[in-house]
Amino acid sequence: MTQQALQRGDPSRFAALLAAPAPARAPLATLYAFNLEIARAAWITKEPMIAEMRLQWWRDAVEDLGRGTVRSHEVMQPLADLVAARGLPLDVLDRMIEARRWDIYSDAFADAQALDDYLADTAGGLMWLSGRALGAGDASDAALRDFGWAAGLAAYLQAVPELVARGRIPLLDGRDEGVAALATEGLARLDRARKAGVEPAARPALLAGWQAPALLKLAQAEPGRVGEGALLLSEFARRGRLLWQAFTHRW
Repeated sequence: MTQQALQRGDPSRFAALLAAPAPARAPLATLYAFNLEIARAAWITKEPMIAEMRLQWWRDAVEDLGRGTVRSHEVMQPLADLVAARGLPLDVLDRMIEARRWDIYSDAFADAQALDDYLADTAGGLMWLSGRALGAGDASDAALRDFGWAAGLAAYLQAVPELVARGRIPLLDGRDEGVAALATEGLARLDRARKAGVEPAARPALLAGWQAPALLKLAQAEPGRVGEGALLLSEFARRGRLLWQAFTHRW
């Protein structure tokens, strides 16, 4: 996948990629490109069956990696090389794909645990894989997953108006109280991740969540912004926060 496609389809992670140290960019770009492919599978068609087939193709392609077969797709060879080089577990990739089935249909999440699992398997799984791809070990696992979950929640809250416009039911409790409670949970996970800490090798992976702390604080203080599509940081704040995190390694 070209950098232009990543820039168009996932501008936040693309910006984080540019801010990452040069040696970290290729592994991260590979995982971000894979994530973009599976994330958009449900949205490039209005036919659920076709979307299901697209996601199944990716599940089969990941399964094939375990047999030493690399399917013909621009994302798959770099992914196969990264999986082999870093010993990335295929089941985490598979759960990332399977979680995206929720995006296909208009049903609400069954309960709070279902939303929790969705964020854990999508953004949480991607953040964990990113850290592992950069050489992090078990010591960073909990922090990577918590930080990824929180970053995923922040992005998800930003997407709420678009999800509603597409006929989805993104929140079990869309009232201000419910939104604020979700944001509070996200901030708690960020705090837990900070206390657990990550190994230096994993720090470039955390750049993908550079907006999360500020967005979750904003959603907690002004939850009405979520439904209004106004959960946004100023351009100055966005650029400043990314540069601050990249240079200080604080998050």
